[in-house]
Amino acid sequence: MADKRRENEEVNQFILKLPEDIQNIASALRKIILNSSQELQEEFKWSMPNYSYKGLVCYIQTAKSHVNLGFHRGNVLQEKDTNKLLQGSGKALRYIRVKKMEEVQPEAIASLIEEAVRLNEELSS
Repeated sequence: MADKRRENEEVNQFILKLPEDIQNIASALRKIILNSSQELQEEFKWSMPNYSYKGLVCYIQTAKSHVNLGFHRGNVLQEKDTNKLLQGSGKALRYIRVKKMEEVQPEAIASLIEEAVRLNEELSS
């Protein structure tokens, strides 16, 4: 279960204002993120929830019909993405697009988040 003390109030309010289907997806992703690493810091930056540890790790971006879980160094994570969830072709950013709750894959997503945290740890050493 996500640690309520680590939840950011601005993120709480942001999620509460979302349409129910998008709110459910965003809440599920948030729970996976917070449960995957005790080190992650939740913040509300750039009008969306962001998670950092020794640098930016991931973010939750909402749209009308989907939610993106974005990774700031997603290009490096692609080789670890055995479930082929990551999309995008930018220089560094990659994202997982979720349109329905059934598409949320907690174990695969947690694994990518854990790997992103490890990557930031290595790069900061």
